[in-house]
Amino acid sequence: MSTPIRVRYAPSPTGNPHIGNIRTAMFNWLFARRHGGQFIVRVEDTDRARIEEGAVEHILNGLEWLGIDWDEGPRVGGPYGPYFQSERLERYDAAAERLIASGNAYRCYCTPERVAELRKEQARNKQRQGYDSHCRHLSDSEREANERAGLPSVVRFAMPQSGITSLEDAIRGHVEWQNELTDDFVLIKSDGFPTYHLAVTVDDNAMEISHVLRAEEWLPSAARHVQLYRALDLPMPQFGHLPMILGSDRAKLSKRHGATSVMEYRDDGFVPDALINFMALLGWSLDGETEVMTVDTIRDNFTLKRVGKPAAIFDLDKLQWMNGVYIRQMSVEELAAEILPFLERAYPDDLLPVDREYLLRIVPLVQERLKTLAEAPDMLSYFFEDELEYEARSVVQRGMDVPGTLAALQRATDDLSSVDASGFCHEHLEEILRAAGKELELSGRQFFGALRTAITGRTATPPLFEMMEVMGQERVIKRLAAAVENLSAA
Repeated sequence: MSTPIRVRYAPSPTGNPHIGNIRTAMFNWLFARRHGGQFIVRVEDTDRARIEEGAVEHILNGLEWLGIDWDEGPRVGGPYGPYFQSERLERYDAAAERLIASGNAYRCYCTPERVAELRKEQARNKQRQGYDSHCRHLSDSEREANERAGLPSVVRFAMPQSGITSLEDAIRGHVEWQNELTDDFVLIKSDGFPTYHLAVTVDDNAMEISHVLRAEEWLPSAARHVQLYRALDLPMPQFGHLPMILGSDRAKLSKRHGATSVMEYRDDGFVPDALINFMALLGWSLDGETEVMTVDTIRDNFTLKRVGKPAAIFDLDKLQWMNGVYIRQMSVEELAAEILPFLERAYPDDLLPVDREYLLRIVPLVQERLKTLAEAPDMLSYFFEDELEYEARSVVQRGMDVPGTLAALQRATDDLSSVDASGFCHEHLEEILRAAGKELELSGRQFFGALRTAITGRTATPPLFEMMEVMGQERVIKRLAAAVENLSAA
């Protein structure tokens, strides 16, 4: 590409960024990195009533957690700053005045009550809703009288009232709109702050943005932005509108589909590269078949030609599956380091600090079963707890009774107590316990099921003998003794 690539992610700090919002940031970042361009973060904080404290930090922390770095913006600066729109108001005022002077905008003195009543009347009459251009046709003397009276006003764009506005979208191809279907929209609000439409146009030009890649929901606004570029006589960037993201039921994506803010994914135990991989497939594909890819592979192959038009489907089950794939690809040391903070947050003080060497021995037993890091505290708890909580009679397996179960547990205790500490390895444990089960005339399901429940309080665990080896002789014998005592008292 001959034109230097400059793209931006421009979030509003009105809440925590959802998956669609972050997907947009990631696609811009991938596009910039693929073409050796610049990725800019700009905070669009002009909707003052909806700003949430801490939202900017949450957004930036989320990008950093995912490894999405930016070349210009908050925390890093840059030659096109400031990167907060609230600090650029004079630019928007100047642009609005230019539009007024050229006849492409006007001051509107209609009260919010009049506009609201107008929309109600249009709804009652089943008319297209929108501003009726009332103040567009005021005489000079009427405008002067309104100014002398100090009436509050907004600045509206004078949208062409006939003809067609068209756009060559990088993803959707040729798109066009009938001008009469777009009303005279607000550019400067009564509080002096710009609307999205004016601010984004002015800033994208000032920051020399080459490509505007944004969500499909902004496509209806593109006609307004094209007209603004024309009226301001500014070169227009290449627009590309990314496909929508729907839930598995093809409804608009919401929390009930499992879509939460990016930092909640972190807290829910997802790993950054898995989330990047998953989000990349929400509208883009490498070859239509490959699903698990490294970030480098995605970045090196990312093109807008591979971004589709149809809505992408958010599938939480697929994300969890993919996260599990990434967990299984980690080294034991890496996974232990990722799991440790989750254990430290979940476990009571009496189980802390976690013995790291012990954890390194546990991790290989559960690595295949983990889908998220957040599952680790519950999945591993019986390795650390001194006393297990479970129904005493749950150790009694089908086809067994209490006396037979007590005898089996006692036999296992005796046999394991006689094992030399150096011989407490899974191969030897399996050998002696299989022999004991045979003498007791119990099936493996019965004998080993009783042992599993007695030692862990669970019915589903990693392989029994490997697990016993990791737990150690003292802990295993103590668990068996407790099970005998509890069952005897039941």
